[in-house]
Amino acid sequence: QVQLVESGGGLVQAGGSLRLSCAASGRTFSRYAMGWFRQAPGKQRELVATISGYGVTNYVDSVKGRFTISRDNAKNTVYLQMNSLKPEDTAVYYCALGSTVLAGRRPGEYNYWGQGTQVTVSS
Repeated sequence: QVQLVESGGGLVQAGGSLRLSCAASGRTFSRYAMGWFRQAPGKQRELVATISGYGVTNYVDSVKGRFTISRDNAKNTVYLQMNSLKPEDTAVYYCALGSTVLAGRRPGEYNYWGQGTQVTVSS
């Protein structure tokens, strides 16, 4: 049984930083892509960043240069370092486990999801 558990969300002022973590269990973690998505109230879930099983990363334009996704296969954990946070980054952030080693950009390409962690950026 695959489980993803996120942590690290919270309230931060604009310009601040947070580091999200997602611990995975129940699958050989290193073989699969991982992604971070977010969903703000009244909006659709959107891609934030992905990392393939090979370690190749991809970001949505709005977070490029501010967010960094990484993975530690020995710990079965994926991270999202978020710097220079803006109020528009406020959302529930979800990690997701892909079905292949390659990282897709659509939520439908990810089979397993965490429960989400709230990130709130005040102005």
